[in-house]
Amino acid sequence: MITIENLTVKYGGVVALDSLTLNISDDVVGLIGPNGAGKTTLTNAFSGFAPVTDGKVVIDGVNLLHMAPHKRACWGLARSFQKVQVVDDITVADHLRTVLTANGVPRSARNARMSEVLDFTNITDERDTLGADLNPFQKRMTEIAKCLIDRPRIILLDEPGGGLSEGEMQHLRFIIRETKSRFGAQIIMVDHDVDLIRDVCASTAVLDFGKLIAFGPTEDVLRDEAVKAAYLGR
Repeated sequence: MITIENLTVKYGGVVALDSLTLNISDDVVGLIGPNGAGKTTLTNAFSGFAPVTDGKVVIDGVNLLHMAPHKRACWGLARSFQKVQVVDDITVADHLRTVLTANGVPRSARNARMSEVLDFTNITDERDTLGADLNPFQKRMTEIAKCLIDRPRIILLDEPGGGLSEGEMQHLRFIIRETKSRFGAQIIMVDHDVDLIRDVCASTAVLDFGKLIAFGPTEDVLRDEAVKAAYLGR
């Protein structure tokens, strides 16, 4: 269970998140809204990249906001970025080793962990490929593999379907649906692709101007008139 209570983020006079309160229990939860609604600000607040003015984020009885950003990663928070963070001059395997080393995973466990996530994300053949030589789908899967490799509790996905073909999107859907049962992680996903949100998210939250305007079962939320007005168009 993720409990967000009165979470407020301000940038000068701009209120990017306005006393957001939300209880998240489903395995995969969508986060949608128009540009500037506060979606990325929320993921940045989780991971320590946004200046939280007030409120708390409590997961399994722990207030995440009391931890330094690097300690949140060690505790079990992982995230992807809208712009994929893959380094050109190291291999896929090196990306994964870096995460395992940083989080203190014993050397004896690393190869098995790597094989598991490479197989799950379908990039085993790219294990020794440099980042510069990966195609967009392989880069996206490398980013997701980095999220999974340390068996986190929470994964924040920011626009994971950006630039993928329909066939690649089907594999992404499989990964998102199976992550909880295979790796134990709850997912919060920001995306503008309503079809993807509908297909994989049990519930969805909608933000507009930093405020929560709807939350509940995804199909119900997508039919909500306030959501249509703010995000989907009438």
